[in-house]
Amino acid sequence: MGNVEASSGGLRVRMAVGSDVGRRYRDNFDVWHVGVAPPCAVVADGMGDGPGSAAAGRITMAAFVDAISAPGAVGPAGLRAAVATIQSRVNVEGRRLGELTGCTLSALVLDDTGGWIVQVGDSRVYRLRDGLLELLTVDHTAAWLGAVYGWYPADSPQAAAARYRLTRYIGHPGHPEPDIMHVAPRPGDVFCVCTDGVAEQLSYELLGRRLGAGSDPAAIVDAIVADARQAGGSDNATAAVVCFRN
Repeated sequence: MGNVEASSGGLRVRMAVGSDVGRRYRDNFDVWHVGVAPPCAVVADGMGDGPGSAAAGRITMAAFVDAISAPGAVGPAGLRAAVATIQSRVNVEGRRLGELTGCTLSALVLDDTGGWIVQVGDSRVYRLRDGLLELLTVDHTAAWLGAVYGWYPADSPQAAAARYRLTRYIGHPGHPEPDIMHVAPRPGDVFCVCTDGVAEQLSYELLGRRLGAGSDPAAIVDAIVADARQAGGSDNATAAVVCFRN
């Protein structure tokens, strides 16, 4: 898709999103949305490749976009309530299907105060500012915990196996809460909201170069998803890029 334009907090915002099915799966189980009321970039990544994966992503995205469109919904209380409702709906669908029904959810939602990041699972939100690429979210995986607490080296076989053990996801029977973070975008900032098909296949250096390549989000997105396929295409790969200007 092309660029979507909006404004937030006195800044101009340009956004785009793109996705590639990759070489592993027949279908794309990522779901994505960029919108202007409110300005937002959202991705969800289904778990597995069955009907439960597709259902979880579809329900999550539709319900999240509907929730944040309501007056007063963009803020910690409203976003937590939205995720709680989505957890319940996906759990109901999982019981109906009788199989794993889950997905991740990562979002950047803008209002006049700045931006709100919503995180459940292992999709990610990055920010490029003044040449520094930062990962703003935490992966809710056993691999992340293992790396933080020194259970095993981050590049070990144990870490690789733990990579797919999610500690939080939409559809989890424990209804885990999301991480909520407030950010204050500045002119020149570039945010990337992406699934692990991007994060796991593009190096830090390459992703940073792509996000710093200009102010055309659609062109940046095209390059990122092409890089993911070139790197092997081992998963569905989705990226939404959000650029801020005066």
